[in-house]
Amino acid sequence: MILKSSLYYINEFFFYIIDKIRKIYLSSDLYNKKISKIDHKSLEYKPSTNLLDCLIKYEKKKNKIEDFYINSIWTNYKINERDYKFVSVQEFNTLVKENNFFEYANIFGNYYGTLKKPVLELLSLGRDVLFDIDWQGTQQLKRIKSLSLVTFFILPPNIQALKKRLLNRHKGQEELIEKRMDNFNEETSHWNEYNYVFVNDDLDTCYEKILNVIKSEKRGISQNQNTNEIEKKIKELIG
Repeated sequence: MILKSSLYYINEFFFYIIDKIRKIYLSSDLYNKKISKIDHKSLEYKPSTNLLDCLIKYEKKKNKIEDFYINSIWTNYKINERDYKFVSVQEFNTLVKENNFFEYANIFGNYYGTLKKPVLELLSLGRDVLFDIDWQGTQQLKRIKSLSLVTFFILPPNIQALKKRLLNRHKGQEELIEKRMDNFNEETSHWNEYNYVFVNDDLDTCYEKILNVIKSEKRGISQNQNTNEIEKKIKELIG
């Protein structure tokens, strides 16, 4: 019992030191020089615009990109080309038939998929991979037994906040916004298929909660959530 307790505290101390070293490195001139030398053309796969919005919020002081905001990025065709690899429907269907996707889905008439190759390359290097996908893709990933998954379902604080965020993200695309609003109940009905459910009422707080869960899961420790509170929130959102 004493040995087990000692090992736990040693483990906790180890991760504490690693986290401190990481924070010192990320705030150092060495890190800034490193990221300034990255050639964006060599980065074939970029995070989704939703994730990019969060990254900008957390990294804008370091990277001096205060003047950027998500809508300017979303509407910039050249940047979109780097966020996604565009192919024809025929090419997409060929990739599906050849089993080149970890997951794929038809969302509001557009096809989206995550190619296996770049994910497997990152996993082979011991890296964690973040998927920003809907419930259809999540169901497909859960069927792949070789993947060690931790899934998160993110809820808006209320319907008004959801619509405001969609308006900011998809300016001038009223039809798409209405489709997403109409589909909200269907998407939310899948909340209990996920390991964790969080309400994004404050981005900083939500980010910290998710980060803490990831750290715990990497140590083999799962966190408990109040299912009653989650169900109460779901009923509040979708009735």
